Amino acid sequence: MIMASKRKGISRRTASLLWMALIVVVIGVLIYLEQISVLYVLATFSLVVLLLIVGFADLEGVKRSDIEAKDS
Repeated sequence: MIMASKRKGISRRTASLLWMALIVVVIGVLIYLEQISVLYVLATFSLVVLLLIVGFADLEGVKRSDIEAKDS
């Protein structure tokens, strides 16, 4: 019998660690090959993506349950 709570695949934490390891390897290779201009472009692109994610985040929809519990 298969349990419904059992998930297939890797966890979010493991996936995040794998992504970070991949990024570290790419940055290390680019530094070793002295491709600093490519690093500048990647850094700029990643900052733009981060700012877009923060800019479009629905921060008003987030409930602050700790403060609501204290107020009532």
